[in-house]
Amino acid sequence: MKRLMVVYGTRPEAIKMAPVIEALDRSPMFRPTVTVTAQHRGLLDQVHALFGIRADHDLDILSERQSLADITVRVIEGLSPLLRCERPDAVLVQGDTTTAFAGALAAFYSQVPVVHLEAGLRTDDRYAPFPEEINRRLATQLASLHLAPTRHARDNLLRDGVLPSSVVVTGNTVIDALRWAVERATHYGDPGLADLDDTTRRVLLVTAHRRESWGSGMESIGGALADLARTEPDLLVVLPLHPNPVVRAAILPRVAHIGNIRLTEPLPYGAFARLMNRAHLILTDSGGIQEEGPGLGKPVLVMRDITERPEALRAGTSLLVGTDREHIVKEVHRLLHDREAYAAMAKAVNPYGDGRAADRTVRAIGHWMGLCGRPAEFGAAAPDPAGGAASAPEAAGVEHGLPAQGGPVDAAEGVVVHE
Repeated sequence: MKRLMVVYGTRPEAIKMAPVIEALDRSPMFRPTVTVTAQHRGLLDQVHALFGIRADHDLDILSERQSLADITVRVIEGLSPLLRCERPDAVLVQGDTTTAFAGALAAFYSQVPVVHLEAGLRTDDRYAPFPEEINRRLATQLASLHLAPTRHARDNLLRDGVLPSSVVVTGNTVIDALRWAVERATHYGDPGLADLDDTTRRVLLVTAHRRESWGSGMESIGGALADLARTEPDLLVVLPLHPNPVVRAAILPRVAHIGNIRLTEPLPYGAFARLMNRAHLILTDSGGIQEEGPGLGKPVLVMRDITERPEALRAGTSLLVGTDREHIVKEVHRLLHDREAYAAMAKAVNPYGDGRAADRTVRAIGHWMGLCGRPAEFGAAAPDPAGGAASAPEAAGVEHGLPAQGGPVDAAEGVVVHE
């Protein structure tokens, strides 16, 4: 059995790693070691409780008002001695958090090969999203095996010079996790949501946290929510508040004490999955929710100017609306009152996964290590003929073999829910 160290530290990583850990535990090819940095603490623990995950190593790096530099240093300092002691055959990191980048760098320094799950997302703007765009690009340079969630992500990697033989399209494991969570219909756990399933009122689910929107952008979002609540009295706006005080200071004064706005603390993932399934419409700046919403047939309005997840734009299930107050209100009103426009976006076409990404992931790693045959790739997303990230709605491959692994690497502030 090959030793695979699975490294992550935030709630989004934990959600997307959970199906992979379960698949690794079932596989006769691997002996996984779960190592968490706890870049997020309570939120990470909630996901572990839901999925029944027990970490083998917990670096517990979270500190008050931690900076990105603090996270990077603590992850490398914590992982380096573990890697020397454990000597895994490979390290698996996920996505684009600072834990993912620093974990990959620590593995590279220890000459342990890196496998990058959810590789290839790009906006081609190093500051949007910040710091994720650079984190994932650096992880690409450090990785030996690149597990792309879609063909578009694979094409991004090929444009960056990654060898086709080192890329496998797996689908996104978040869809595996979402299906599992929705089936369990976990209680909301918040008194403010106790009657949510007993009313026929439409629900607008809102999440906001992005660093690049701090300040005037967040204030504009708060103003838009107040406008919507006042002009749509039969609409229930549900806003799980991000824990960062910067976000709360910008939004809370504009939405507090409005009767049809329900404010909650961040919900555990099971409860949040149920809330997404209950929602009529989702307004968000989250990357993960852009993937999850289409899987539930929910139109997603994305409060960003550019996205590294353009597949849903092409499929017509999401739309970029930015952070302009009037534009957000206009687009929400349109979907609330134009049945044809709503139906066109609500079609349950998910370009991100089919619920089998974790099994493809394990098989892809096994094939790379020479332990099994290669998986059939996930191919639901059509390639983007223009290339690059999408910055506006758009109209709606080739399978590669993998070489066997040849040894070590071959060549070439405050708590936040999403960085």
